[in-house]
Amino acid sequence: MKVLFVCSEAYPLIKTGGLGDVGGALPRALLKAGAQVRLLLPAYKSLLAKAKERRAIAIFACDGSKVTLWQTRLPGSRVLTWLVDIPEFSERDGGPYGDDQGQDWIDNPKRFYILSRVAQMLACGEINTDFKPEIVHCHDWQTGLVPALLRYHNSSVATVFTIHNLAYRGVFNYATFEYLNLPPEWWHFESLEFWDHFSYLKAGLVYADKITTVSPSYAEEIQTEAFGHGFEGLLQHRRADLSGIINGIDTETWNPGADDYLERKYTRRSIKRRAENKQALQQQLGLPVDPEIPLLGFVGRLVEQKGVSLILEALTPMLERSECQLVAVGTGQKDLEAGLAALAERFPDKASATIGYSEPLSHRVEAGCDIFLMPSLFEPCGLNQMYSQRYGAVPVCHYVGGLRDTVINFCQTQLDAWRQGSLTVDEIDETGFLFNQPTAPALTTCLERALACYHEPELWRRLQLNGMHTDFSWQQSCEGYMELYRGLLE
Repeated sequence: MKVLFVCSEAYPLIKTGGLGDVGGALPRALLKAGAQVRLLLPAYKSLLAKAKERRAIAIFACDGSKVTLWQTRLPGSRVLTWLVDIPEFSERDGGPYGDDQGQDWIDNPKRFYILSRVAQMLACGEINTDFKPEIVHCHDWQTGLVPALLRYHNSSVATVFTIHNLAYRGVFNYATFEYLNLPPEWWHFESLEFWDHFSYLKAGLVYADKITTVSPSYAEEIQTEAFGHGFEGLLQHRRADLSGIINGIDTETWNPGADDYLERKYTRRSIKRRAENKQALQQQLGLPVDPEIPLLGFVGRLVEQKGVSLILEALTPMLERSECQLVAVGTGQKDLEAGLAALAERFPDKASATIGYSEPLSHRVEAGCDIFLMPSLFEPCGLNQMYSQRYGAVPVCHYVGGLRDTVINFCQTQLDAWRQGSLTVDEIDETGFLFNQPTAPALTTCLERALACYHEPELWRRLQLNGMHTDFSWQQSCEGYMELYRGLLE
């Protein structure tokens, strides 16, 4: 089974969010499961700096651009990785999609069109390599044109298109459509046209043989108006080809028993050592060291989707009452960055806000906080709620998407039964707390339930151990993709 895995991110070479985690972990899992895999990535300048052991395997022209195709390996793995080098990728500082000010690169349509064209050329054998894929697996809008291009070139290669977040649609105007010299027949509502514009993501939804997304619940949600972002009708039409496969996590990178970022490593059997990480985190971030006060953590992009506004509204009165401490790490919208910074300034001994992304600090927050916050308005899969359970931080999440698929809710009725003595620790299988409505009052009520449980040490330890015992590895997820691939090849 030969799979060309086309993605715009793959950790540890390049990562802005969950897509990067999947791009780095799933190809490794597929390789271990017996698939032959080639990972195709843009050769961003920052990526090339990390891929020092590489060699050029092809130099060719592609729609007016000179392309160098580099071969390297995904660090820490045996996954052969091909890098598409054009100046628009490799000679530019900043992020993969935009500049340091958060503005999208104006030539993103061309950059990712070239990536898609190279994928199509590789799949069609137009570039001389020793690898002819049977399946091309594409991810998010940046690669949405690949299935359309393969269909246009009458390729028999099977295609899978995975939606990691339907909100990012890759929408551009007609002038861009003409500039890219795309087939005129694609400007049609049954093809790429999308409300007088055109969408890279829609190309994948229309032309891929199979569509997946990153959790079963999200696969259902995106067929509704509330979550479909204008594609719900198309997704309902293609429901027979749509499935949800929950993401796994990299259990080697995210392993509290072997995590060099931590003050003290620990396992389920030595969970008492975890307290040293809480103390170290409080010290590092300038919070009073108090083992008794519940420490709440948040790590993520500071965007509306992640429910940061709910955190600001719900936590302010709780911090005023000194019920908890808060540690937040992330970067994103300037107003939300400012809101968290203002909260930390107002409560310097109760809240800390680190604006920016830090991989070491992210690990320390997972290992040091007692409660991990994920009040996302929508969440295709989410990874941090799985990281937190693996690290013994109990998650508080909105009942939506992948959060509802990966967190088992401990409800108020169970808490009441525990207090009355009619629920024993052996009867508890739950791993966290969920709330139904994406509002600050609903989050507050859920947090109050979580804090009440925190002050029941035996109950809290059981919730921690349940989460740490859950298998979030890629093995089961990988088998879902392998089964999908086998069905396509048959």
